[in-house]
Order: sequence, then structure tokens, then C-alpha cells
Amino acid sequence: MTLPLESRRILTFVDDIYEDLELWYPKLRLIEAGAGVTVAGPKSGVQYAGKHGYPCTSDAAISEVRASNFAGLVIPGGFAPDKLRRDPRVLDLVREFAEAGKLVAAICHAGWIPISAGVYRGVRVTGSPGIKDDLVNAGAIWEDASVVVDRHFISSRKPDDLPDFCRAILRFFAEGAREGQE
Repeated sequence: MTLPLESRRILTFVDDIYEDLELWYPKLRLIEAGAGVTVAGPKSGVQYAGKHGYPCTSDAAISEVRASNFAGLVIPGGFAPDKLRRDPRVLDLVREFAEAGKLVAAICHAGWIPISAGVYRGVRVTGSPGIKDDLVNAGAIWEDASVVVDRHFISSRKPDDLPDFCRAILRFFAEGAREGQE
């Protein structure tokens, strides 16, 4: 059986108080589809606690990962994005993914990171209603939908939207494969 994301590598971020479902659901779904998923946190090999207490140990330090080694980036929400967006390396990585036309997927409060990276101007997005004003003020075009896809940007509002979010990510790679893109 051929897996649709076999040989694709996906990066995701973690820090304390991440939204448990928004990290684990996409991570497991992507692995199930054959992708290699690397979880990067401020430090490598550290266990970070989710909002609801579920742990996640980082595979790598954010300072050590390179966008060129990955096909896409999936950013979970929670309160972790507010901390992570203060790290210049996180913002550089997001800009590198965006400029290369690689997947930048953000759910719920994760939109704070692309906002701070300056990559959402003119991009159709959704996110937690709690950051709607932040998204609009950053120049994004807000839509209230379970998932919004604008080129290589995919966004969703909340954990309930995870099935649509993950389907959109899988569709992004399936369509890219048909077009001969990475």
C-alpha cells in the first residue's frame, strides 16, 4: 500500500501550554498518511505540557531545524504560540516556509505566529474568534469557516475543525503531487 505522504517531512512546533488536540490530531493523522513529523520546541528532548496536561517531547530544538528540510509546517494553537512568536528563529522559519510556497498551516491561536512573521497580509484566513482582530489588523482577510485554504496557507478556528483542517492539509499535498510540486 502506498501512503500519500510517504517521504514527506512535516515540521510542527511545541512549547508549554500548547492545545493538546491541535498538536496530536494532525501529528498522528500525518504519520498515518506516511509523513515524517518532527516536533520542534525551544529545546530538544524536553517534555512540554499541553493545556490539558498531555505531554509532548520535542524531537529537535527550533534553533536547529531548517525549513529546507521540510515540505510543510503545521502550527498548533493554545497559549504556546504567544510565547513562540517572541523567538526570532520561529518567525524566520515561518517566513522561509511562506516565501518558498510551502505549507503553512495554523489552527486556533496559532495564527499569532504567522501574524508576527508578517506573512498574512492579503491572505484569506480563519482562526480563533479571539484573535480575529489581530488577524484583520495584520492585513489578513478574515473568514468565519471551519477551514480556509489560500494557496499554501491553511487555517482553522478550533479543535472541532480538526477533521476539515487535516483533510485540507492532505488535499494540499495530493494536489501538489499531481502538479509535480513538493
